[in-house]
Amino acid sequence: MDQQEAAGLIKAHFHESLTARGLGLIRATFTHPSIKKRHFAVDSPEQIFTETPDERVERFTEQAVRLAEQAVLRALDKVGVGVGEVSGLVLNTCTGYICPGLSSYVAERLGLRCDARLYDLVGSGCGGAIPNLQVAESMLKTTGGVVVSVSVEICSAAFQMGNDLSLILSNALFGDGAAAAVLWEKPVGFEVVGSAGRYVPEQREAIRFVHRQGQLHNQLSTDLPQLVKKAAAEVVGDLLGRHSLAIGDIGGWALHTGGEKIVNAVRDEIGIDESQLWATRKVLEEYGNMSSPTVWFVVDELLQNGVRPGEWCVMLAYGAGLSAHAYLLRKS
Repeated sequence: MDQQEAAGLIKAHFHESLTARGLGLIRATFTHPSIKKRHFAVDSPEQIFTETPDERVERFTEQAVRLAEQAVLRALDKVGVGVGEVSGLVLNTCTGYICPGLSSYVAERLGLRCDARLYDLVGSGCGGAIPNLQVAESMLKTTGGVVVSVSVEICSAAFQMGNDLSLILSNALFGDGAAAAVLWEKPVGFEVVGSAGRYVPEQREAIRFVHRQGQLHNQLSTDLPQLVKKAAAEVVGDLLGRHSLAIGDIGGWALHTGGEKIVNAVRDEIGIDESQLWATRKVLEEYGNMSSPTVWFVVDELLQNGVRPGEWCVMLAYGAGLSAHAYLLRKS
């Protein structure tokens, strides 16, 4: 759905409750040129506006499992690995909660072995793909075999509307998506070299979900770019320092899209050349912010088009916590 159509649907459904200020914010956010279109896991866009809380949980479950399954199968197919070879699966999400977790549903749909290890990470927000990858890497070192790291978010299942800037900005920015990565001990794709993370819990209120009347509402501070850039720069400094690398040694940067202001703030604080952000800009334009899977879309762009063998790449994501996480990768 392109941004003009999305804005039109919101105004049509909420015209009676939107104030002049709210309409102005919609106009400003939905016409920003950084995002052209987004994707939503619904049979019809009307469903987002009319579903009950119970129907929303049902859709989250159905679509998250479907998208995660597709992402895993595509990833396995790319490297020629059969489902029967998968010994572990780590799945993260923040846009819904079910028990047992999504991993058991995805494992069932895929037909994974009954002794495959399954882990669910919930609540890591937009940065969740990297803690997921850390767990998957640890599992691979312990068990060997093939481990799959999956991030899936149905952000539309947390849709809320009002004249609050946080809600309007969220509705102009977030989309649905899933991504999967295959980890194994073969020199193909990217070598996983090291990782770093940083939590700033005193800034938790700047970016989080809050519960109101039993439903999730996204909360975003206008100070977020300034807060995120500091945490992101510090975690990158930690990561590169451990490996005696400088900013100029990095051939590829895979930044979580976040939003235009956050990408620009992180770029300037770290000192990344704008020419190295083409993959992040492309994913932001074509998908918006899908929360945790987004950074994998950027990594895939670099893997396919932007990094030469032997070059270093930094995978960087940030979000709820407030937190920032980074991985150092090297193209095989």
